[in-house]
Amino acid sequence: MTQLQVGFLIFPGVVQLDVTGAYQVLSFPQNTDVHLVAKTKAPLASNEGLILTPTVAIADCPQLDVICVPGGGMGQVEAMRDTETLEFLQQQSVKAQYVTSVCTGSLILAAAGLLQGYKAACHWAFLEQLKVLGVEAVNERVVVDRDRITGAGVTSGIDFGLTLLALLCGEPVAKMAQLMMQYEPEPPFRAGNPQDAGEDVVQPLMQLGQPLVEAFGVQTRASAERLGGQAEI
Repeated sequence: MTQLQVGFLIFPGVVQLDVTGAYQVLSFPQNTDVHLVAKTKAPLASNEGLILTPTVAIADCPQLDVICVPGGGMGQVEAMRDTETLEFLQQQSVKAQYVTSVCTGSLILAAAGLLQGYKAACHWAFLEQLKVLGVEAVNERVVVDRDRITGAGVTSGIDFGLTLLALLCGEPVAKMAQLMMQYEPEPPFRAGNPQDAGEDVVQPLMQLGQPLVEAFGVQTRASAERLGGQAEI
């Protein structure tokens, strides 16, 4: 059986669960080689402080069947303006079977010009920034539009991974991965979206994340200008 090459682009400040949730799912089949791709192979810290060790540098990365871009904190703003990173994504996308993202990773794909003309998901707090980049932002947990597959915020990486695994290896394999993980979520609260969480939860969270919202806003406008788009927030 042909080995599938799956790569997660990681960078300083990446959200670790954006990576590890989908990684857990996609590493389940024996016919997948899963890579952590970064500018260098030096260990880097996630947004939460977890140390991740890249397995391959961008310059040495094989052609991937699946490229996945997770989201991140302030480090993502740097990734969105980094020419080497964007060119890597553009080059890989030419022959990749699927070009994908989790959470605000869709903003990085959009900054590389790889989501224009596609529907895509993003973390709920940054859907407007995605629209600025000329993408049809969709408030859904997983969005499949031809060869683009995008997941919403953080934990949706597991759902994203199962959706992608079913496309790559068939539904029975994806179901086995789900069973192996005992993925049958029953959260203690109905607070996983702003409508259910209520203003008393949403507003303090938005205040906490305001520096990131502002940083993404500045970066998406700059990226939109570079892509020839127009900001319409």
